[in-house]
Amino acid sequence: MIYQKRKKALILLADGTIFHGKSIGKEGTAFGEVCFNTGTTGYQEIFTDPSYYGQLMVTTNAHIGNYGTKSDEVESDSIKISGLICKNFSFEYSRPAGDKSLEEFLNDNNLLAISDVDTRALVSHIRDHGAMNAVISTEVDNVDELKKQLAEVPSMEGLELASQVSTKEPYYYGDENATYKIAALDIGIKKNILRNLAKRDAYIKVFPYNSKFEDLEAFQPDGYFLSNGPGDPEPLVEAQAVAKEIIKRDLPLFGICLGHQVIALANGISTYKMHNGHRGINHPVKSLVTTKGEITSQNHGFAINREETENHPDVEITHVHLNDHTVAGMKMKNKNCFSVQYHPEASPGPNDSTYLFDEFIQNIKNN
Repeated sequence: MIYQKRKKALILLADGTIFHGKSIGKEGTAFGEVCFNTGTTGYQEIFTDPSYYGQLMVTTNAHIGNYGTKSDEVESDSIKISGLICKNFSFEYSRPAGDKSLEEFLNDNNLLAISDVDTRALVSHIRDHGAMNAVISTEVDNVDELKKQLAEVPSMEGLELASQVSTKEPYYYGDENATYKIAALDIGIKKNILRNLAKRDAYIKVFPYNSKFEDLEAFQPDGYFLSNGPGDPEPLVEAQAVAKEIIKRDLPLFGICLGHQVIALANGISTYKMHNGHRGINHPVKSLVTTKGEITSQNHGFAINREETENHPDVEITHVHLNDHTVAGMKMKNKNCFSVQYHPEASPGPNDSTYLFDEFIQNIKNN
């Protein structure tokens, strides 16, 4: 590799803390909530996950880009993070199956990225002080102006982002001659969710985030699905109304991540912004139904209130996160509805929890 002289860059956090690094290629400024992911692989899937929209991603793995990128290893049609922060960035890759370098992939998506950052110190700061807004920039001599601009960036709490990543028009996925029909509400859906449903003999119609129940019902589906997605679930009043109607009619319903939170809100269970969220591919979860442990892929900055869930007469907690005992899954006692806070479709991550898709299909069969 030819030596490159790269421009200086910085990370300015909302609390005034500054970390220094170097620009990977593109120059400029990017804003967002800074968060970290502990996954050792799967950076391309992480960067294209709609749940990360509006966030500056810190990767804790020391090396990013060393296996390049591959066109089919994406969770949406474009990069969704606001910017990338890493320690060691590999401009070259050695994976035979790779299509292009990560540098080319980032440039194609016009993403600002910086490396040579003390990510251990940065992650420790976020872990101790919580996720907060930040700015990354190559304008290192313009800190005062960056502070002014950063102060105007809205907090993730109360922020509705599903409309920014949802499909604009309904579309179909899978074999139209499949046995089951599923209506999926797209509030930030990942492609691997659709792959997992289609693999189980389902034909899916994906609807925009603000669709009414009547829109989904017109497809005459056998089951309904509420997807993952970014931002605060509380502003998603239309999605909550859809969930309430499905639950009232006792139709098969499955929710993942943001969809899980929407189902909770539809049942009168509140949500809250977490200190720094769960993001990684090795989060331990215990199933209270089977008593088995699961290693899970997670990506969320909000959670549902455990006390309210435990006291709800119609809801039962099915899964618990073993690190902090937050609610990782629930089901309704008298309705055909269940949800989880983590990602059974993984991508990246383990496959311990793919059985949940089988349970959803079984619920549809039983119905």
